[in-house]
Amino acid sequence: MGPISAGANVALFVTCLVDLFRPSVGFAAVKLLEEAGCRVSVPPSQTCCGQPAYNSGDRNTAVDIARQTIAAFEGFDFIVAPSGSCGGMIKHHYPQLLGDDAQWGPRAERLAARTFELTQFLAEQCGRTDFGAALSANCTYHDSCSSLREMKVKAAPRDLLKKVAGLTLTEMEETDACCGFGGTFCIKFPDVSNSMAARKVETIDATGADLLLAGDLGCLMNLAGKMKRDGSNVQVRHVAEVLAGMMDEPAIGEERS
Repeated sequence: MGPISAGANVALFVTCLVDLFRPSVGFAAVKLLEEAGCRVSVPPSQTCCGQPAYNSGDRNTAVDIARQTIAAFEGFDFIVAPSGSCGGMIKHHYPQLLGDDAQWGPRAERLAARTFELTQFLAEQCGRTDFGAALSANCTYHDSCSSLREMKVKAAPRDLLKKVAGLTLTEMEETDACCGFGGTFCIKFPDVSNSMAARKVETIDATGADLLLAGDLGCLMNLAGKMKRDGSNVQVRHVAEVLAGMMDEPAIGEERS
C-alpha cells in the first residue's frame, strides 16, 4: 500500500499505560499524525485492549472487551496505537478470539486490517519520516516483542530517528531480546523477569548511549525502573516524544525538578 491521501480519518488508540502514566505520548502521537496530514479522533468509549485478561486466560472478558473496542473504532479509515503490544492484540488476537462468531468475526478482521503501530503508520502508510525534530543525544532503540514479531515493525522507527537532527543511533546487541516485562509475566515470574531486564540493561549500557527509546511504554517503564534501581544515568523516553519534539516532561522514571 502506498502513501495515504491527505485528510485520512485516523482514530488513536491511546492505551492504558499512556493514559494513566504517560499522557505526553498520546499528545505526541496526535501531533505527529496531524503533521502527517491526518484528521485525528480519540474515541471516548475506548478502554483497555483486553490483553491482560487474554494473557491470564480470561477469554470471556477478553471477548467482551474486543467487541467494545471494535464498536468504538468502526467508521475510521485507520486505527493507530503508540504501542505494538496493543496493536498486536487488535490486529492478531481479536480475529482469533472472534473467528467463530458470524457477526463479530468479520468486523474484527476489518478492524485488524486497518490497525497500525504509530511509527509504522507514519513511515509506511503516510510516507513521512522527517518531522523537523532535533535532539543532541546518543540513543539506542529497543525492539519490543509485540512490535517486532506481531506488527513487523523494525525499520520504521529507525528511518524516523535518522531524520532527527543531532541524534546518533547506536544499535545494541540483542536488540530484539525481551526486556522481561511481558505484561502480567513480570508479576507471575518476577525473578525471571528481573534477570531478563538485567541482561537487557547490560546491552544498553554497552552502547554508551545516554538515551533509550522504544515504541512500547510497558518495556520503557520496566527498563527505566531497573536502570534507576541500578543507578544508571541513561534517560528513557517513548520514541514519539522525540519525534514530536515534546521533551518538556521528565524522562520516564524521573521526577520533576
